[in-house]
Amino acid sequence: MNRGSPSHLPKRFSSEGNETIAAISTPFGVSGIGIVRVSGSLAESIARRLFKPKSEPFRLVSHHFHYGEIIDPQHNDSIDEVLLVLMKAPKTYTREDILEIHCHGGYFILQKILELVLKEGARMAHPGEFTKRAFLSGRIDLTQAEAVIDLINAKTMASLEIANQQLRGNFFRELSSLKEGMIEGLALIETHLDFPEEEIEPISLGEMAHSFNEMIRKLDEWIGSHEEGRIFREGISCAIVGKTNVGKSSLLNVLLKEERAIVTPIPGTTRDLIEEVLNINGIPVRLIDTAGLRKATDSIELEGVKRAKERVSVAEFVLLMVDSSHPLDSDDFEIFEEVKGKKKVVVMNKKDLPSMISPQDIEGRFQGDPIISISTLKNEGIEGLREAIYSSLIHRDMRPSPEYLIVANVRHKRALYQIRESLSDVLNGLGQGTSLELIAFEMRSALEALGEVVGETTPEEVLNRIFGQFCVGK
Repeated sequence: MNRGSPSHLPKRFSSEGNETIAAISTPFGVSGIGIVRVSGSLAESIARRLFKPKSEPFRLVSHHFHYGEIIDPQHNDSIDEVLLVLMKAPKTYTREDILEIHCHGGYFILQKILELVLKEGARMAHPGEFTKRAFLSGRIDLTQAEAVIDLINAKTMASLEIANQQLRGNFFRELSSLKEGMIEGLALIETHLDFPEEEIEPISLGEMAHSFNEMIRKLDEWIGSHEEGRIFREGISCAIVGKTNVGKSSLLNVLLKEERAIVTPIPGTTRDLIEEVLNINGIPVRLIDTAGLRKATDSIELEGVKRAKERVSVAEFVLLMVDSSHPLDSDDFEIFEEVKGKKKVVVMNKKDLPSMISPQDIEGRFQGDPIISISTLKNEGIEGLREAIYSSLIHRDMRPSPEYLIVANVRHKRALYQIRESLSDVLNGLGQGTSLELIAFEMRSALEALGEVVGETTPEEVLNRIFGQFCVGK
């Protein structure tokens, strides 16, 4: 993880005199292994106080695992057999001394070892404090710190690769290159302000304008990648909508490749919402099987229809199902109005039966929306449906690569847009002969917005909000 780390990023924090922190870094529950993590100047002394090696003579070597026991020093009782590793600064995640105690993953064992560590002078870590210390010490920039939580929360290989791309420092390096060009332009402008008797050659202004145009082009590309990048990162909610007995629950089961929903020939079987996550070519799609939309026959079905309409109203995407073996009726037309304006794919189910709906009628009602014919009973057309869903959400090749950066974080998008606006004002100012003082002001605004992205000028409340999203042990 050191590769690509911004070692030249200004430090905002020094480990000297700061408290030693500790936390359980593995999820609570019964497991084979659990880890208690410690960071700070007391890490080594805590190790020496609590650890009893299995072999003598013993030498505590940095970045080596040691086999032994954790002992309660007050009673000299053995708590657990462990593997202990001490990592001396600065070659650690936080650039402080780090101690990890790998023990059995029982809740009581982990809590007892953490309790002993806290008694030796450490304090409980705040959420994300280990990663925050890595950022504050200059070990990583803020975009890499944010990538850590994206890595933990990744639901598909695509979202994992986008997080890894950012964690490797690709975004930071691109922004650093952008910053260098902006500083060069600002230096040229400020030189003229300081020495007004020296004229700037016209070719210099032309080159500057060309450079800013190229910066704006890059910014537009990154900003343009956000919506689709966000879909890969966060996923999308997708409601399966249609009247009763068109095959909504069958479609959910076929897409998930498991019997998740109850399927019967009796209309109105689905009374409540069923929600599952499906991976469609790297997009986490939260599928919601809703109750059939029709005039309810009892109070339970009425509540199911009410909930279905509520979820349809907030869903980002819709699979609108119709039964192609029956003519369209008033229930269908009412549902068509319900999903009007929604991004969707129209799914004509029961293609294994004679069709009672003309393709022209469907196409005329849903111009621009993909229309896919399937049979959930025969499992036909499902792959084409998956491709139609993907193509409706992603309109270009979104494979993460060093040549093509994907910006998936809304904070980054907002800052990039602010940089773009400032550079656009600079470019217009150069063309219109605006005073260089105003142009320099816009350049500084752009640099300040860029500094907020990587963490050089980010306000403390923003940092707290970012790191507050982490679990305690990371």
